[in-house]
Amino acid sequence: AYAMKLITLALIALGAGAAEAFAGTRASASRVTQSRASAAMTSPAPQSGTREVNGRTIVLPIFNEECAYTGITLTRYMIEFARANPGMVELESIFASIQTATKTISTLVRRSSMTGLTGLQGGGGSVNVQGEEQKKLDVITNDVLKNALKFSGKMGVLASEEEDAPVSMEEESKYGEPLKDKEVIFEEGNKYVAVFDPLDGSSNVDAGIPTGTIFGIFEEGDVTCFVDDDPDVSASEQECLAATLRPGNALIASGYVLYSSATEFVFTLGAGVQGFTLDETNGEFVLTHPDIQLPPRGKIYSLNEANRWSWDPPLRDYVTAIQKGEGESGVQYSARYIGSMVGDVHRTLLYGGIFAYAADAKNKNGKLRLLYEAAPMSFLIEQASGIAVTGLHRIMDIVPTNVHQRVPVIMGSSDDVKECMKYYEEAAKTDPDLKARCDARMAPAEPVTA
Repeated sequence: AYAMKLITLALIALGAGAAEAFAGTRASASRVTQSRASAAMTSPAPQSGTREVNGRTIVLPIFNEECAYTGITLTRYMIEFARANPGMVELESIFASIQTATKTISTLVRRSSMTGLTGLQGGGGSVNVQGEEQKKLDVITNDVLKNALKFSGKMGVLASEEEDAPVSMEEESKYGEPLKDKEVIFEEGNKYVAVFDPLDGSSNVDAGIPTGTIFGIFEEGDVTCFVDDDPDVSASEQECLAATLRPGNALIASGYVLYSSATEFVFTLGAGVQGFTLDETNGEFVLTHPDIQLPPRGKIYSLNEANRWSWDPPLRDYVTAIQKGEGESGVQYSARYIGSMVGDVHRTLLYGGIFAYAADAKNKNGKLRLLYEAAPMSFLIEQASGIAVTGLHRIMDIVPTNVHQRVPVIMGSSDDVKECMKYYEEAAKTDPDLKARCDARMAPAEPVTA
């Protein structure tokens, strides 16, 4: 009887404790819900209206109301965008695929130290077409993003940093019809070309430093572009290349996903820049940075100063001036440099200032790739009222001559970049080699029409 009494008292105490814990959990959940609702209400809806971009009228989606518990999700944003722009409805599926891929990549990056995904592919010795050693995650993330885009059924060609050449999606579908004729299967319109760097800054991943994904979307169709005269390239490969080698001013969408303390999805559809943050409680990207605009001038410069004495003289003179507070603003600038383009551009986009990976004595054309790094980021920077140049010329106007072509990059706040350009313009008057190098990037030799 005494033992039964003890058991009864224990069960009563346990029940009381469980009830208290449950009440605490509910209170905690309530606080989280209230916090999320408050956060959602303090984030204004993006602007409405129309924008003219590259001869296309973009209608901005309208959000008359939103759920206080979820905010405006990226899924809803794309649904509303597709409703407002019926001619671009397929972008909803493409962005859904990118969402799926980047959520997966975010998890892979966060868990890489626990799952054995750090280190070099194959223990070392695996090298991509640029001669860079591949990390394990370079290969895996490339497959994740490539497959997600491929399975969307909207892609004609994919080009990636980790692929030697563009990959055509023109294969037999499981329904026995060529994917090229998808309008017969899906009753939908144009196909698209995607270019991407699946894991920018992957050399940092083992140290837990921010990394990211960069992407750009072109419409496939009759285009004029420039292709290297290679007799070993077949006609179909030539067509594939021609569909891919497009200047940045032909992009219809671009963006990046930052994997850091939070996972941030920032993009443009040609009508401003929107920033979303991954809510890990429900797996949705939620609008947190609507209508991002770069301030006209910042006070941060972001460059690899280890290359300082190899830079072109105009860049070295400009950086010296802003370091000393002798630039146009009279403000002494601070240095911030991560070594991951996505991380450095994200900070520049939010705080202003200037980011550069310019030409130097060793790398006459810089190190960043035009097609899937420089051009997509330039499109986004320009849509946020910034400027992106090589030194003398606009990056968005350069027509690629090969998939992995490199270009110098200087981008950021408009006043900062204009000030830097003045140094290049002045130097070009007395340095014909500098001017020739800059001008040569703007004049490829032979056009090819696909």
